[in-house]
Amino acid sequence: MTKINFITRWLIGFFFFSVFLGNIGGCALPAKKLLIKDISESFEVGTIISAETGKPVSYEKLINDLEGVQIIYVGETHNIPSHHDIQLRLIKEIFKSHPYVSVGMETFDRSYQQILYLWSDGDLSEEKFMEKMHWYANWKFDFELYKEVLLFIKNNKIRLVGLNIQPHIQSKIAIGGIESLSDDEKKHLPKEIDTSDADHKAYLEKIFKQHKVKGREKFENFYMAQCVWEEIMAESISQNLKGNPMIVLVGNGHIVHKFGIPDRAFRRTGASFKTIFLAPAGNEVEAELSYADYIWVTPSINKYHMGRSPHGHR
Repeated sequence: MTKINFITRWLIGFFFFSVFLGNIGGCALPAKKLLIKDISESFEVGTIISAETGKPVSYEKLINDLEGVQIIYVGETHNIPSHHDIQLRLIKEIFKSHPYVSVGMETFDRSYQQILYLWSDGDLSEEKFMEKMHWYANWKFDFELYKEVLLFIKNNKIRLVGLNIQPHIQSKIAIGGIESLSDDEKKHLPKEIDTSDADHKAYLEKIFKQHKVKGREKFENFYMAQCVWEEIMAESISQNLKGNPMIVLVGNGHIVHKFGIPDRAFRRTGASFKTIFLAPAGNEVEAELSYADYIWVTPSINKYHMGRSPHGHR
């Protein structure tokens, strides 16, 4: 995803706000839609599209289809509030019939798991939780985006699982490869690292060429860092799947086409899963049915907070 700095975002926002003011009393702005390019059809915000049929389904149909599924992946663009609202809605829905559901989040790395248990048990205040998690040092996105999801988890004593690897390890691999890690850092690597998926590699190579970062010019290091990132999250899921459903909240880039985390977790567990890609509508935004089992069209309004993305695609 192309990153735009704050000033550029502000100028773009100011321009569109001016256009909005100019249209008051005149014709209404057209509603934003999402184009599904492989079927050449556009869908309005709020539509849930089944990849199996290419047709819209009701929310009730989606929930019915998720019944009995062991792992439910719900993607996000980290700074879009509506994505977290949808995630909360789905957690509440699954919790009704599966009170022992767990929630795995990319937001947290595994070294903080004991603190996450304290949060789930209701033993930490919001302020103390943020302090112990080093929230803005590690994640940087506005806590308010995640607050309601985290409060529901705490208030209902839902098991919260940190999926991620320590961010400095990702960054070191992206720059110098696995061989640049210390022996201690290597202990945190996943037991399996599969780099053989040609489609996954081609997908990420295209992104790499579009968004090169100075000092990180070697694609092989970039790709290894991405694979380590996704393998560690898949490993975390497999180690914490305790016979009850798990809802996994991660960036859309980790579930698109399923070859990021979902296929890697399936290789380890054989557990049934579904993926839900939350796709913001926009004039130049498009998606493909192969992105996920379901594509949910959302508003594109976001908050301008950049999070950790040391090397790769989110």
